Amino acid sequence: MQTTIESICRKLTLYSPVRADPEGRIEAAVALTLIQRDEDLEVLLIKRTDRDDDPWSGQIAFPGGRIETQDSNLQTTAIRETLEETAVDLTRGELLGELDDLSTSSLFLPPMMVRPFVFGLEQKQPVTPSEEVALHFWVPLAGLLEARVTEDIKVRGFSLTVQGYRFGSHLVWGMTERILTNFKGLI
Repeated sequence: MQTTIESICRKLTLYSPVRADPEGRIEAAVALTLIQRDEDLEVLLIKRTDRDDDPWSGQIAFPGGRIETQDSNLQTTAIRETLEETAVDLTRGELLGELDDLSTSSLFLPPMMVRPFVFGLEQKQPVTPSEEVALHFWVPLAGLLEARVTEDIKVRGFSLTVQGYRFGSHLVWGMTERILTNFKGLI
């Protein structure tokens, strides 16, 4: 069966995401943004700019970030952050649903709770990366989800063995991998 934005919307409508208690954690949101391309879906990923003050520096991620006082809720955060980081306007798309909340699990990361939102767009919008974004990619979703790997990597001088998804020379790992794996299980 072909996966379409409509089929994902139906599945997410029936799904009850697991919610985490944000107590003592920074709340954040990301946008898993999809477009229908011929027989496949494509997903928008970014590569974060290398910065000393960013614990996710240089990683492949979904657009997103921390909730701010002007945000009425985490969905607003995902929309605002995506617009700020990529110039993609999710208000011109459709909210398909939400995935399980995730919490950071490393002592090297700030205590954070992240809520992923899934959006569908009718077509690609021009991407204009902010200074926080080094690169952006529209990646075929089926191919990405089939490219599961286990790799040894170095992060800030530490060696880690991680699960991830590989496309070209890029590795999706960490929280973005966890979000994709949860999403894969739903679709």
